[in-house]
Amino acid sequence: MSDTKAQIGPVVAAAHLADGGMPALSEMEFALTVLNNAFQRWMVRCMGAAGLPGLAPIDVLILHAANHRGREKTLADICMMYNIEDTHVVAYALKKLEGLGLIDTGRRGKEKTVAVTEAGAAACQRYREVREALLVSSVKGLQFDEAELSGLAALMRALSGQYDQAARGAASL
Repeated sequence: MSDTKAQIGPVVAAAHLADGGMPALSEMEFALTVLNNAFQRWMVRCMGAAGLPGLAPIDVLILHAANHRGREKTLADICMMYNIEDTHVVAYALKKLEGLGLIDTGRRGKEKTVAVTEAGAAACQRYREVREALLVSSVKGLQFDEAELSGLAALMRALSGQYDQAARGAASL
């Protein structure tokens, strides 16, 4: 069995990248890509099951951000939170959510602020209920060590900094 694994190599999407100095990073990139696509599909379907079909993944994320801790946020806050460089993407999602009555906008000085409405908070609560019933219960059944999951999340946040630094370097070439 180990001979088969040695012949197949790491599970990656780009063997030419895995042939470099850190094949495990290529494995992580492929896993992140697959996970990201599954996560985005999940968010859309979960929100649809919660009564709001037709939202894009970024819309769902921003609605949850607006609901986070019950405090108003600025566009810059949301962009920083999710490491989004293109503010237009967030601004478009905010307009869409406002049009649906899920968030209200206001001002703090010159900055536009957003806060979740009662309808938006209720949608987030329904999403939470669907998430608990379908995803959390299923993942708990796998008996993952929650400390290991938290450690993996910390690793992913640390890697995001490395990718940001490398992107700055690539932009200067």
